[in-house]
Order: sequence, then C-alpha cells, then structure tokens
Amino acid sequence: MTSSPRIVLASSSAYRKALLARIGLDCPAISPDIDENALQNEAPSATALRLAATKAHKIAERETAALIIGSDQVAVLDDQSIGKPGTHAAAVRQLQEMSGKTVVFHTALCLLNAATGTVQLANVPTTVRFRVLDAGQIERYLQQDQPYDCAGSAKIEALGITLVEQLESNDPTALIGLPLIALVTMLQKEGIEIP
Repeated sequence: MTSSPRIVLASSSAYRKALLARIGLDCPAISPDIDENALQNEAPSATALRLAATKAHKIAERETAALIIGSDQVAVLDDQSIGKPGTHAAAVRQLQEMSGKTVVFHTALCLLNAATGTVQLANVPTTVRFRVLDAGQIERYLQQDQPYDCAGSAKIEALGITLVEQLESNDPTALIGLPLIALVTMLQKEGIEIP
C-alpha cells in the first residue's frame, strides 16, 4: 500500500491556510520568499500564474517529493495592477479609486508534483463591482478589518463584503486567495481524494 505524498502550501498566508483547512487539509505552510513584482509589459493574469508557479518551484527545492500548492492574486482596475496596500493611507487611496468601479481579481493556482515535475496551472478570475464608497464608509471599514495585507484592500471573507455591489466567479473561494474547486480537481488528478 502506497502512502499519499506530503502536501505543502507555498505561502505564509493565513487566509490560504484557513481555506485548506475547510477541505480537511492540515498541511505545512512555508513562505517561498520570492520577488513578487510584475515583469515589464506582463499581463496581470500572466503575473499571477508566473508567481504561483515560482512559489511552488521555490519550495520544491527543499520539498523534493511533495505536492506543492502555489497561489497568487493580482487585482486589476482600469488595466492597472493593484497590490497589497501595506499602509492605511494606501488602502484609503485604493478604495477611493475602486469606488463605484469594477475590479478583476486574477487568482492563479499551481499544483506541482515535485517528485515527477508535473505542473498543473489555472487562473480563476473574479469580477467585483464595488459600491460607491464615501470617506466615512472607507474609514470605518479600514478601522475594523485592517486589510493591509489583501490585494485591493478588500477582505471579502470579512467586512469587505459590505463594499461589494456584485461579484462573478466560477469559484467563490478564489477571491479569498485560493480557488478550492480548481485545487480539488488538481489533487484528484494526483490521486488525492477529497473528501
């Protein structure tokens, strides 16, 4: 009887770790520590896919027999990428810019079988239409959620959902940072059955 390969999350994101727990995966999470900047003239979806794969390959250097999950998210407004704000002032600016507009969140997923070199990649876009937000709404939201580590300053799994007028996606978990529907399909191709 063969045992299932070790599964490793190539991320330090508490959000992604919590999503994996939802489907019964309690696997180690290791920060890949890579340069996450976009390349010149790189499309946002391509950036997300490249970074998801790069994260997985980085962890494969030390986890040579594992199934490694890499994921990355790039938000796009008016053809411009929106990153993690990092500060309160930057989050205010982002939310002011997104007020009343549509933002596309590209969530890329990579499952790398480090033992065989097999790579599965997917991009799961989510289109989000933001409500028209006034300064008071933005300030109250930021004080409560403090989403400074979230692309586009919107923590959708928490109070950030109140900022949204409409969203469209094939996978509701993609917007949180890890598309579980796509991941389960990829894991099944590697012989991992969930549930």
